[in-house]
Amino acid sequence: MLWYGESLHYEVLDKSNISGIETLITDSLSTEETEYNYVQTFSKKDYVEWLKWDSVFEPTYKILEIKQKNGTVKAKISKTDKRIIFLHQEPIVTDQVVRFDNDKITSIETTKYVIFNDSVFVKKRDELVDWIDKNHPELNGFIYDQTMTGGMNYLKAIELYENKK
Repeated sequence: MLWYGESLHYEVLDKSNISGIETLITDSLSTEETEYNYVQTFSKKDYVEWLKWDSVFEPTYKILEIKQKNGTVKAKISKTDKRIIFLHQEPIVTDQVVRFDNDKITSIETTKYVIFNDSVFVKKRDELVDWIDKNHPELNGFIYDQTMTGGMNYLKAIELYENKK
């Protein structure tokens, strides 16, 4: 079941399938980024809200490698979307470890950023935030709002920035 569950998880993310994700995860989901010493625990409701935010950017998730070992699934994942293309100019590739309890996902750990240019991403993000702060203060804070409305504001900020004269 682990293979199917994990593959299905990325299919659900790829299709931004809100109802589908609810059947795949436990009541809470822990996400961790090992390289950045960052951990966040989502309730099911909060993770669904994050998925709605993510869906605004029209993501494409691709499984590049996947294998099961000792009750976990290890995968190499490529993700691209409108936000990533703007900030990073190419897909972000990560190694992830997914853990299960009773065939439901309990945690997703990003153990390595295989392709991620932090300096390009941060520079472009900071330029966008600074420009929006000066030119469209009504959108201030878009970067922190991981709701569907926040995602739409993020896209609007990108569009305004790209079309500036």
